[in-house]
Amino acid sequence: MITEGQVMDIAREALFLIIKVSAPLLLISLVIGLIVSIFQTITSIQEQTLTFVPKILLVFIGMMLLGGWMLENLTSFITDLWSDFGVYLR
Repeated sequence: MITEGQVMDIAREALFLIIKVSAPLLLISLVIGLIVSIFQTITSIQEQTLTFVPKILLVFIGMMLLGGWMLENLTSFITDLWSDFGVYLR
């Protein structure tokens, strides 16, 4: 039978994985948002699409470049989880 400690370990690993996999895309979005915000402040342009479009494009490019790494991490976690499935049922 699975113990409370094992459940907490799995949950901790899952949360860490979510943070690790999402961090690069969030950082890309943050940096681009900051750059566009500075540009808008300097030029006094307050167009909403000016912040939205570059973020979407660069996050999409980031997903294309980092997608393999992200999928590999997620697949590895799920594979490890399923390989230990028999241990959890005892």
